[in-house]
Amino acid sequence: MKRPTISDLAKEAGVSVSTVNRLMSGSTSVRSTTAQRIQNAAENIGFYGLGTIEDQIKQSAPTYRLGFLMQQSTREIYQMMAREIRNCCLRRPLDVVQPVVDFVDLLTPENIAGRLQALGENCDAVAVIAADHPQIGHTIRNLKNEGTPVISYITDQSAPERAGYVGADNWKLGRTAAWLIAQTTHRPGRVAVFFGHSRYQCQDIAEASFRSYMREHAPNLTVDESRATHEDSQNAYEMVRELLQTSDDIVGLLIVGGGISGVLRALRETPLERRRDIKLVCRDLGPETRKGLSEGLITAALCHPLGPTSDALIQTMIEAVSAKEPRPTTQHTVPFEIVTPENI
Repeated sequence: MKRPTISDLAKEAGVSVSTVNRLMSGSTSVRSTTAQRIQNAAENIGFYGLGTIEDQIKQSAPTYRLGFLMQQSTREIYQMMAREIRNCCLRRPLDVVQPVVDFVDLLTPENIAGRLQALGENCDAVAVIAADHPQIGHTIRNLKNEGTPVISYITDQSAPERAGYVGADNWKLGRTAAWLIAQTTHRPGRVAVFFGHSRYQCQDIAEASFRSYMREHAPNLTVDESRATHEDSQNAYEMVRELLQTSDDIVGLLIVGGGISGVLRALRETPLERRRDIKLVCRDLGPETRKGLSEGLITAALCHPLGPTSDALIQTMIEAVSAKEPRPTTQHTVPFEIVTPENI
């Protein structure tokens, strides 16, 4: 079979032969979208110079240093997010992204603000997962003034100077959680709600919409006052254990923050005939959640799809860095996934 020529490649890509030659010789005058089209065409026809084309694209690609401030290095869900972010950076074909991932274990506003400032001073843009607090908002404002955009990730910030938000629609998420509990609960009773901290916007909005749905559509269910786990599994364990030991009318649990491993531990200690009637809905799919689903302890987990969310986050950060003039805050909503014991 005849080996594909440059003319064949140009025809497949819909460009001129001179454009292919310029790309292969390392010219920076070839647009990135055109270079990507040529690369795809080279893969399609088995062009001998594919490696050269890929090398030239990488050498001429813009380079970005992006910072990601995560929480709690001991929680697997944040480690999973960090791994997916690194993978998404490596997969980008038209630019070179150097991810700098940092974890904050001490979740005081002062510490987070300090770490965010330090990360922002060494990166082109920063993404942050944090509770909404004036000190953090002040740091977001400082970084914007210094030319470093900040994007809120998973949970939004109220600081008007943030460049964007990437995450789920938490109003829809809360109402979906309520629908799931209401549809799977077959007797009147109480539903207990556990959140990590009231300053996490994602949790606060999800809780409010959960109550909104219950008021409209589930008059047979009473929603308790919310309880704060402070993102701590031991706290969650003790609170759920005490609740189940002292109340026999609990039919639903909503966990919108951290602490799911503690909640599951308390349920495992509950007699089978008792826990069978308790419907549990939580967020995100770490190893503990996956195990709880496989055991039938969790009715559903409402999860951020890590790949699409990470792709959207990185793209939003690069667009913020590349913006020629000030622009409004970007809201990039990524649909959440519903994971049950049957589709895990």
